[in-house]
Amino acid sequence: MTGLSEVRFGPDGLVPVVAQESRSGDVLMLAYADRDALERTAASGMAHYHSRSRGALWQKGATSGHVQRVLEIRLDCDRDAVLYRVEQTGPACHTGSRSCFAEDGGGHILGRLASTIARRASDRTAGSYTVTLLDAGVPRISQKVGEEAVEVVVAANTAADEGLVAESADLLYHLLVLLQARDVAADRVWRELERREGTKPGSVPQ
Repeated sequence: MTGLSEVRFGPDGLVPVVAQESRSGDVLMLAYADRDALERTAASGMAHYHSRSRGALWQKGATSGHVQRVLEIRLDCDRDAVLYRVEQTGPACHTGSRSCFAEDGGGHILGRLASTIARRASDRTAGSYTVTLLDAGVPRISQKVGEEAVEVVVAANTAADEGLVAESADLLYHLLVLLQARDVAADRVWRELERREGTKPGSVPQ
């Protein structure tokens, strides 16, 4: 991250911190950190915050087990707000919800699906079609992606809208499974799309 010397703390010595799930891009929670919390986060790779009510340092998930592994720390353009990009274990909210914000408040369905696929891969969920595909390996999954792509093309030319929608969903799912099999985070695809957004064909993004 940018050096801590650049962080503009408020008069109370705190800076707001947004925790964002890396794979889905979903905002999980808003908390605050002082210099000590940021330094401990950077050093340990685990999210630390400062409790305004208790006036004390706390590590997310230290007691509940719902830890946040911090993959990246960013500052906003004014250097007075911080973003933790995290891998969340369990729910982020103390209420038991996945996010402290509404589930559909800007949620990214493809990101959520990618997170579900990653959990299936990690948990090896019995009877899961996703696990069966992953066990078959990259060549077989690649073949499935090709088959689903052909079915999308056929549906686009012969089927009703519902058929095209269904085949498109199948293609996107299998593509996300292929990314998981290659250990490529879907977040990298979202970033590439963001990089290309608004650029003219053949132009170099600025």
